Amino acid sequence: MKRRRYRRTGLINNEDEQNPLTGVANLFDIAMVFSVALLVALVMSYQMPELLSPTEDITLVKNPGQKDMQIIIKEQGQPIEVLNMTDQIGGGTGEALGTAYKLADGRVVYVPEEEDGGNTTSS
Repeated sequence: MKRRRYRRTGLINNEDEQNPLTGVANLFDIAMVFSVALLVALVMSYQMPELLSPTEDITLVKNPGQKDMQIIIKEQGQPIEVLNMTDQIGGGTGEALGTAYKLADGRVVYVPEEEDGGNTTSS
């Protein structure tokens, strides 16, 4: 029976360990996991997990009443739309649809106008 001699080979002789780019692939994987975790943490810190959900429609108003106000609209199946505040005033022709009244408790009641000119008592 033949005896085989096994030589001890160090890590230096292993071809995989001599390639300096082996560690770069692992660093790229770690960087991708870190960036996704950072993105999720950022969305959660703004308390807007709805932005990650493809099924929810949301409308977001940034800086309401300011000169740099923005309205961000996300609808299902549509690209995200950003509307910026401008100095232009909307105008055109149209017809009055009714009257809105603000009650003493802060509620707003809309009373539509009827076509025949009669008074409406619904609220």
